[in-house]
Amino acid sequence: MSKPVVLIAEELSPATVDALGPDFEVRSVDGTDRVALLAELATAHAVLVRSATKVDAEAIAAAPLLKVIARAGVGLDNVDIKAATAAGVMVVNAPTSNIISAAELTVGHIISLARHIPAAHGALAQGQWKRSKYTGVELYEKTIGIIGLGRIGALIAARMQAFGTNIIAYDPYITSARAQQLGVVPVSLDELLAQSDFITIHMPKTPETNGMIGAEQFKLMKPTAFVVNVARGGLINEDDLYDALTAGTIAGAGLDVFVSEPPTGSKLLGLNNIITTPHLGASTDEAQEKAGVSVAKSVRLALSGELVPDAVNVAGGVIDPYVRPGIPLVEKLGQVFSGLGAHSPLTSVDVEVRGELADYNVSVLRLAALKGIFTNVVSETVSYVNAPLLAEQRGVAVRMITDKESPEYRNVITLRGALADGSQVSVSGTLTGTKQIEKIVEINGYDVEVPFDDHLIVMLYTDRPGIVAVYGREFGDAQINIAGMQIARHVAGGKALSVLTVDSPVPASLLAAVRDAISAEAMIEISITE
Repeated sequence: MSKPVVLIAEELSPATVDALGPDFEVRSVDGTDRVALLAELATAHAVLVRSATKVDAEAIAAAPLLKVIARAGVGLDNVDIKAATAAGVMVVNAPTSNIISAAELTVGHIISLARHIPAAHGALAQGQWKRSKYTGVELYEKTIGIIGLGRIGALIAARMQAFGTNIIAYDPYITSARAQQLGVVPVSLDELLAQSDFITIHMPKTPETNGMIGAEQFKLMKPTAFVVNVARGGLINEDDLYDALTAGTIAGAGLDVFVSEPPTGSKLLGLNNIITTPHLGASTDEAQEKAGVSVAKSVRLALSGELVPDAVNVAGGVIDPYVRPGIPLVEKLGQVFSGLGAHSPLTSVDVEVRGELADYNVSVLRLAALKGIFTNVVSETVSYVNAPLLAEQRGVAVRMITDKESPEYRNVITLRGALADGSQVSVSGTLTGTKQIEKIVEINGYDVEVPFDDHLIVMLYTDRPGIVAVYGREFGDAQINIAGMQIARHVAGGKALSVLTVDSPVPASLLAAVRDAISAEAMIEISITE
């Protein structure tokens, strides 16, 4: 019997091949040679890539035997995840391979900014001896502000504490107990910006976080403050950063990532109070080897039909076909759940499965729920293996509840959680019809039936005439198209909940204007990430 074919499309470490073992036929191809790549994919069961090989819909269509695409690294910009999912092809990456390297690079940027190391080296290399010009500052007793206290943020906190610094952090999803465990003082974002001498950002890039540090935030910072971004390009508004650096609003910046890479022609590159590196967060020998070995192990699991911890799009392993369609539904419910509860840290969550599904092994739905909850919350890639760890690190208690009784739907899945401020959040979903359409059927006790879409708006307000006309006009004037809408209430004149699906992201300023116009208690935008 012939062995499964594993195609290596880019140069990987010898340890990667060793980790695959003797059970596969390993072939190599230059992934940038499109013709050769498509030809080799015709007989491949798995393909291993880094960042140069484009595994798009065309490549996936050319690979009828393909079971898994493995990216030896964190980013997946070169893989068409939607096309892979539609073809039933698993996509895996190595989400934790670079966290130490990224944390150490961040520390390197902070030290370089404090002591002007790159500029001083450049001057000396040109024969200039300018000791007084490059007088720096000590890190001792300075305040380090960490935006996003996930794995990388926690590693940075531990390393910077060795310098005798004070660490503060902003992360709306971290409980005070977890912050205390890390030796970090939790504060609001505005407090962090005002108090910090050095600020480093480690957030996921979502519509909500894109450009989260801009002109208004720079105004809150000390004129002696430095800001570092080794996470995602675009978290800092680059035009506003240029203005802040040239006007002396802040002292300096360190960037490893950019909105457009390479940042050819960027005005930032000509400034003398910025340190830039060409996206080196994962560029260490150790990180590259960890990434290769990690995805090789995932390929072995995928081709043997076992659960793959680092699957990005679908879970592997023996999962009943009746359960499998619920996985993407529950992941999306998790994203809605975290959006509804963004105002306070989560302390506990119940994953309730009711109906015929209760007769099956639905443990994967617990993993899918946690994966969805943390997908747009932490900077690292969330998988089926690290999602429970992320919950544990944040002190979130998780329960799985099953019940064969489901009065209204054949199956319904509910995520119900308690928040640190004492409030509760719930969202339920189901699959309807022969096409198994994913729908939200309950939010915080209000019955709705809304198909999922990329952009959802949830509003809670006092029920009274004319409200729909008010927010309809506000969105219309702003050229935001409402694709669908449903209103739920318990009694006339009481509280009403509106759920809108819209065709594009809604600016925060518009949300605030609509909230004020209808005197809403809550106005939340939720973006669903595939």
